[in-house]
Amino acid sequence: MDKQEQVELLTNYVAHFVAHTAKVLPDDVIAKLDELAEKEDSPLSKTIYQTMKLNQKLAKELNRPSCQDTGVMQFVVRCGTNFPLINELEVLLKEAVIRATQQAPLRHNSVETFDEYNTGKNVGTGTPTIFWEIVPNSDELDLYTYMAGGGCSLPGKAMVLMPGAGYEGVTRFVLDVMTSYGLNACPPLLVGVGVGTSV
Repeated sequence: MDKQEQVELLTNYVAHFVAHTAKVLPDDVIAKLDELAEKEDSPLSKTIYQTMKLNQKLAKELNRPSCQDTGVMQFVVRCGTNFPLINELEVLLKEAVIRATQQAPLRHNSVETFDEYNTGKNVGTGTPTIFWEIVPNSDELDLYTYMAGGGCSLPGKAMVLMPGAGYEGVTRFVLDVMTSYGLNACPPLLVGVGVGTSV
């Protein structure tokens, strides 16, 4: 198999994987949701868990994404320096997103902010986002995907706190952002917190 055939094969694998993961949650996530649902005693909370379970069942049965906000793709790539398609990987991932957008289909969420138009393909400036970890002397590739929408799953905020703010300042900032942005988020809510020396 020549390099072009390898690229085509991997592109199709990734496209099918992305389309599949738009419809089917991993087994460990389903198990955790079931576990948490069992612990609930509030009628509203029970209804929400039942609705999520039904939604996942129908997504699989009807072959449709389980959420409308699926088009902003992020890839976490752990790639060895000797992986044979390392140079083709970035372009390959973009093409896989275009194919998955048509196959799944994924909602068209990728917008060129300053040109003010939707690409219709879920690729554009900065999308998909690719986070790289390069592993020396390895020929392996580990690929993780995360899909979201621009409005309810990816809101974020950064702030430079005064050094004296300490842990209490960080905690206050995180809780303030969660209580204002979290209202629009889809359950189960994932919160990422990064603390560094600058924005």
